[in-house]
Amino acid sequence: MASELEPEVQAIDRSLLDCSAEETAGKWLQATDLPREVYQHLAHYVPKIYCRGPNPFPQKEDMLAQHVLLGPMEWYLCGEDPALGFPKLEQANKPSHLCGRVFKVGEPTYSCRDCAVDPTCVLCMECFLGSIHRDHRYRMTTSGGGGFCDCGDTEAWKEGPYCQKHELNTYEIEEEEDPLVHLSEDVIARTYNIFALMFRYAVEILTWEKENELPVDLEILEKNDTYYCMLFNDEVHTYEQVIYTLQKAVNCTQKEAIGFATTVDRDGRRSVRYGDFQYCEQAKSVIVRNTSRQTKPLKVQVMHSSIVAHQNFGLKLLSWLGGIIGYSDGLRRILCQVGLQEGPDGENFSLVDRLMLSDSKLWKGARSVYHQLFMSSLLMDLKYKKQFAVRFARNYERLQSDYVTDDHDREFSIADLSVQIFTVPSLARMLITEENLMTIIIKTFMDHLRHRDAQGRFQFERYTALQAFKFKRVQSLILDLKYVLISKPTEWSDDLRQKFLEGFDAFLELLKCMQGMDPITRQVGQHIEMEPEWEAAFTLQMKLTHVISMMQDWCALDEKVLIEAYKKCLAVLMQCHGGFTDGEQPITLSICGHSVETIRYCVSKEKVSIHLPVSRLLAGLHVLLSKSEVAYKFPEHLPLSELSPPMLIEHPLRCLVLCAQVHAGMWRRNGFSLVNQIYYYHNVKCRREMFDKDIVMLQTGVSMMDPNHFLMIMLSRFELYQIFSTPDYGKRFSSEITHKDVVQQNNTLIEEMLYLIIMLVGERFSPGVGQVNATDETKREIIHQLSIKPMAHSELVKSLPEDENKETGMESVIEAVAHFKKPGLTGRGMYELKPECAKEFNLYFYHFSRAEQSKAEEAQRKSKRQNREDTALPPPVLPPFCPLFASLVNILQSDVMLCIMRTILQWAVEHNGYAWSESMLQRVLHLIGMALQEEKQHLENVMEEHVVTFTFTQKISKPGETPHNSPSILAMLETLQNAPYLEVHKDMIRWILKTFNAIKKIRESSSASPVAETEGTVMEENSRDKDKAERKRKAEIARLRREKIMAQMSEMQRHFIDENKELFQQTLELDASTSAVLENSPMVSDMTLTALGPAQTQVPEQRQFVTCILCQEEQEVKVESRAMVLAAFVQRSTVLSKNRSKFIQDPEKYDPLFMHPDLSCGTHTGSCGHVMHAHCWQRYFDSVQAKEQRRQQRLRLHTSYDVENGEFLCPLCECLSNTVIPLLLPPRNIFNSRLNFSDQPSLTQWIRTISQQIKALQFLRKEESTPNIVSSKNSEIMDELQLPEGFRPDFHPKNPYSESIKEMLKTFGTATYKVGLKVHPNEEDPRVPIMCWGSCAYTIQSIERILSDEGKPLFGPLPCRLDDCLRSLTRFAAAHWTVVSLPVVQEHFSKLFASLVPDDNYRDLPCILDIDMFHLLVGLVLAFPALQCQDFSGISLGAGDINIFHLVTMAHIIQILLTSCTEENGMDQGNPAVEEELAVLALFKSLHQYMGSSLKEMPSGWHLWRNVRTGIMPFLKCSALFFHYLNGVPPPPEIQVSGTSHFEHLCNYLSLPNNLICLFQENGEIMKLLIESWCHNIEVKRYAEGERDAISYPRESNKLIDLPEDYSSLINQASNFSVRECQVLFLAGKTKGCFYSPPYLDDYGETDQGLRRGNPLHLCTERFRKIQKLWHQHSITEEIGHAQEANQTLVGIDWQHL
Repeated sequence: MASELEPEVQAIDRSLLDCSAEETAGKWLQATDLPREVYQHLAHYVPKIYCRGPNPFPQKEDMLAQHVLLGPMEWYLCGEDPALGFPKLEQANKPSHLCGRVFKVGEPTYSCRDCAVDPTCVLCMECFLGSIHRDHRYRMTTSGGGGFCDCGDTEAWKEGPYCQKHELNTYEIEEEEDPLVHLSEDVIARTYNIFALMFRYAVEILTWEKENELPVDLEILEKNDTYYCMLFNDEVHTYEQVIYTLQKAVNCTQKEAIGFATTVDRDGRRSVRYGDFQYCEQAKSVIVRNTSRQTKPLKVQVMHSSIVAHQNFGLKLLSWLGGIIGYSDGLRRILCQVGLQEGPDGENFSLVDRLMLSDSKLWKGARSVYHQLFMSSLLMDLKYKKQFAVRFARNYERLQSDYVTDDHDREFSIADLSVQIFTVPSLARMLITEENLMTIIIKTFMDHLRHRDAQGRFQFERYTALQAFKFKRVQSLILDLKYVLISKPTEWSDDLRQKFLEGFDAFLELLKCMQGMDPITRQVGQHIEMEPEWEAAFTLQMKLTHVISMMQDWCALDEKVLIEAYKKCLAVLMQCHGGFTDGEQPITLSICGHSVETIRYCVSKEKVSIHLPVSRLLAGLHVLLSKSEVAYKFPEHLPLSELSPPMLIEHPLRCLVLCAQVHAGMWRRNGFSLVNQIYYYHNVKCRREMFDKDIVMLQTGVSMMDPNHFLMIMLSRFELYQIFSTPDYGKRFSSEITHKDVVQQNNTLIEEMLYLIIMLVGERFSPGVGQVNATDETKREIIHQLSIKPMAHSELVKSLPEDENKETGMESVIEAVAHFKKPGLTGRGMYELKPECAKEFNLYFYHFSRAEQSKAEEAQRKSKRQNREDTALPPPVLPPFCPLFASLVNILQSDVMLCIMRTILQWAVEHNGYAWSESMLQRVLHLIGMALQEEKQHLENVMEEHVVTFTFTQKISKPGETPHNSPSILAMLETLQNAPYLEVHKDMIRWILKTFNAIKKIRESSSASPVAETEGTVMEENSRDKDKAERKRKAEIARLRREKIMAQMSEMQRHFIDENKELFQQTLELDASTSAVLENSPMVSDMTLTALGPAQTQVPEQRQFVTCILCQEEQEVKVESRAMVLAAFVQRSTVLSKNRSKFIQDPEKYDPLFMHPDLSCGTHTGSCGHVMHAHCWQRYFDSVQAKEQRRQQRLRLHTSYDVENGEFLCPLCECLSNTVIPLLLPPRNIFNSRLNFSDQPSLTQWIRTISQQIKALQFLRKEESTPNIVSSKNSEIMDELQLPEGFRPDFHPKNPYSESIKEMLKTFGTATYKVGLKVHPNEEDPRVPIMCWGSCAYTIQSIERILSDEGKPLFGPLPCRLDDCLRSLTRFAAAHWTVVSLPVVQEHFSKLFASLVPDDNYRDLPCILDIDMFHLLVGLVLAFPALQCQDFSGISLGAGDINIFHLVTMAHIIQILLTSCTEENGMDQGNPAVEEELAVLALFKSLHQYMGSSLKEMPSGWHLWRNVRTGIMPFLKCSALFFHYLNGVPPPPEIQVSGTSHFEHLCNYLSLPNNLICLFQENGEIMKLLIESWCHNIEVKRYAEGERDAISYPRESNKLIDLPEDYSSLINQASNFSVRECQVLFLAGKTKGCFYSPPYLDDYGETDQGLRRGNPLHLCTERFRKIQKLWHQHSITEEIGHAQEANQTLVGIDWQHL
């Protein structure tokens, strides 16, 4: 079919390309019936351009559409070539002062916390950086896409609405001019015509619902039978279901199906089959059949191709319109007019309305296109934004219903535009007054929650899945209500008052449906069977919390509104609980001669609900009456006399009793749902409108009641009335051996009730209850949070309630109450409470949870002990109540209260198993303390002639009423002060008595009222003396006891030392010896220390004892003993690499003998330094392996280490390891047992000798490989070869090591080879020794790099794990040749040697520029013993070392000279050249001769010598480390401290002349030859002629990329790809990874992953350096290992996909 299509399609294309836009436009200009002309054009051409086959070609379609369809419209609109017309329009247009940039997903957005009207006002990055807000407190988030930048919107910002860029455009915006004045009449008319036509066409075709016929004026005669099977997106089916179904229905591959599914998810629809009707219908039926099993089926339509074509063009048109109006505000205005013009059928028939109302029928792609168009047109034109807002509000109900039944997410719904409209204060105000928006939103919300119980309350029990889904969607309406209320009115019109109160009525209706919802009854007997649904009700409460607060804020702004709202709220509360007795029978309570009527009601038996929003709203309004003083100004307007206090307090009291009973364990059979409800009731998210308001409501009620009456009702509700109203009830209670649980329960209930009284009197920090302001409240919250422990900023913010703008008000007060402590390298900054704020601490602060309370008490007592104060925590001095609540304090001195106190003190005094508890007593003491503080305040602030009515001190001095002989409260306190069982509370009782006396003194001095003298004071004095004596006695006892204990301890210690004499002797010796090693053992310190060569300092050998961490057995390290090993980790490394593009092609064939100076990939060995026996380790590793195999069969889980790769965790520190290094004695001392002759050969002689030895060996190898020569000849050949004197190639030395050490040498060697080359282990491979030497060299180089970068001395105190690791590694590498076949090592040596001393047998060796000299040095030195062991001429190893070292050093100098850059610094002109400079200049000249003129021009000697010195430093440092660990000569003290470059000291230590060039002069002849041969190498020639590069020295350190200082610029760079998280990710291989805390911190020293808090983040250089250091130290894998061990979830992540 496709092949037939081709020529036809091409013909069509040709005919389309011949169309002329200009002619078509000309034709339209002449037309009498323009709509008909245009529609005919579209009907003819659209199906020819779009939807020509199974797969779309968007580029081609767009190109043709522009040419044939849009081009003519642009010509028509401009009346000339659009390429000229549009720029003219743009020039005439005044640029907008609005930014209006629409955000992409993940783009950073900024909101100013100081100036934004609400948190939805945001700026794009560009505007933000150009605005004044960048210096304010701002919040940064990443956009979810779809909103736009509010720069230039004066209603969005309190100040600084414009950035610098948009400020320029504001010069003439004062008078709101009509943008159409910039356009000519003709253009306006033509634009109007074309816009009206095109917008109508697009709306009509997009909302068209028939599947196989077009609107009449677009139908064409000849219709093909071509259809699409169109699949639509829904949010019900998963990706997997769709992919599976498609594979079945249209038999495509999985990859194609994934492609289809992705497009459907992104654009909302995609055709999955193209062909005739039958063919498509068949696919549709399969899809429907397959997806309709559990859910409603996927939506599929078979659509005629011409319909799809027109719809595609319709979308293209809308985008085109959006583009065109960008040229001029005039065009935008015309489009708005066209869109909002009422249709012929009146209301709701404008094009905009039609689109909005069919929103939920459109697919995703179409929605987002027209939403974008609305944003760039209607919302950017201030005149039409208003009209659009009205249309939106009028359709609000329908739009929301559509959204609730639709299944697409909110961001794809037109309803989501509410945030753009309702948050504009002027629009919101207008919509409230003119369209009654508040009422509409609330009514719409109520309509969707239809499920009610018999009393008309919401019922969420047994919610079906569908209802739950709807409930979730309906919550967005609450958000809309929040947007409408978020900016509060400054002046009120009568209209606004009336409409707000109508809205308030509706809101009360909503709360009325919540009052008492989800009632619960206590389960007795058996546990509840089904946990009841509680979350829905709490979700509703949480979502409404801010709205309730905002409603109160609105009411507070206008006195009339407040009075009306108060009345309305009270009326609704009366309706809810009018007959609040609900048929319960009345009873009379009486205590202490007071009696009160109430009802019989038991929380533990009847229904009770935690949801009381109407009561709580009334409480809030009541406080506002007090705060705004309306209560005192207009008492006649308020129904205060109608209030029935018992009714007001009834339900909140029940709620608080419920909490107390739950805490007492009476409701534990009600399951977790109740526990959760109580938790949220107190939680910071809900408490402001729940728990806090219940306390206020009780305070309101009590302030209007006789406190005695209130206390009796409270006792009755707490079910404690019996206990306190019956004298001697306590005795009876304890004598009838009651159930322990009941006693416990009652105790807890009494404690809780006392706590409630403390709260009622003490919580006066809400403005309106006490004489305080909002900052006092916040301060108090912070003080109490910090009393628990120092806290980070984010913890503090979490513990404070947020307002609707997400602000807690913390920043403004925190400085006053806390100090900030900056963070170190880890951890976060902490706030600590200022000591002077401790006096404001209230132990019974009402927002403490029980755990917090005990922590705070402990912390406060501890700090008091540290400051040597007494540990009493007396109640703090409180601010006075507002007049409306002033009578509250009388609870404290009411008769019933005194009775309760007396009863509990009585129990405590009689302390014999009565039902009482210490916390009960502590609360009573606290209450007494509160009363005394109160009285003191009253006395201190009393006016002239006023009598203080608060006479608590008198009342507690009087003896009890009921049993006539009972002592006064004061007397009982004095008794308790000496009770031995109340140690903890003594300080508090003492404080009470002291305060009592102070008050008495005040009263006496003012003698405002004569106080009855009582026996109290005398007793007080007495008791004080007694107390002093008692304290003194105790202190003495304690001192004696301490001394006795100390004596016992020192006795035990002496005893232990006597028993273990020899042990202590050893440790002392060991200590001495170790310190000697560190401080260069005494016999060495006088002379110079030399690390190598004939003059090498001889160090006596130290014996080494180590302990195995597995079997704890100690052992000496010896040659013949069992092997001891260190856990080690070998890894490939590119940390030092200078060429990251290079990698090994075929590891099996690769020869690693020569390391290139770019160090592109090395092998690094690290160790944690823990020692084990080799056999213990083997056993441990076998068990790990076995366990792993068992576990894999069971669980198939990952671990943080990969056993198959030989990985394990160190048994002691759990450090990731993959092999072990054997511990050895210094190997050189073992091999070098032969005599040291004093006359060692010079370099020249030595080179000659070695060359001869190598020749002999080569000759013998050749002989061995051709065995067919007769043996008689053999001896002749040997003679003619003339073996060098003393050389015995047939001699094979005996291996000195024990079997187990040999085994370990092989183990570690093989591991290094396997990891370093990524090959299978093979201990026979000749490359094993090379990899071992390489790992030794690379590890030393990387340590030298770290020390240099950090500016630390070379031989400063290294961490012992590093020191042990380097020592073991170097000794291992030096001993490894003993387990390799001798010829292999000799061959390696010959080849390495030939790279410096040419040899005809080795041709293709790298040139001198391509060899890393330190690797070469290590290889030569460590391979040399294999040659030297057969040499009996008396040349020592030491001689070899020094000659090799000198030779390599000279080669390195030549390397540096050849590659050093020659820029001339004119610094040395004045000073005479020193000998080094002359020498190096001479050397450079000779190089110049060998190289011919191709070497660069000669710089000065000073410059050259400086280059040589700096270039060779790293090599010398590495060599010093290497020979130090190889030969064990301690470094001279000068190198152990940081300071100058140590060049001379290093040279002495390495037995080099200070003038390095002397080396060349001493060995002039041979060096001449060698240098010449090096320079003649073809590669060196190419380098000199500039045909290739070479590494220059010293090599720079690698660094991580630089990060920008400000995190937002980083996000901005990243928003082109989607990055949300600020996290550092460490990866090692495919299976290992972990997250590491990022180096960006906010001002409080905290990281903010996912920008949840949105504080500005800045780069913390220390933390970034720490990450860099981890990388330099090769510790990343170790970090990952530790992280994965600590957090198992990291193990399962598939890191390679991240």
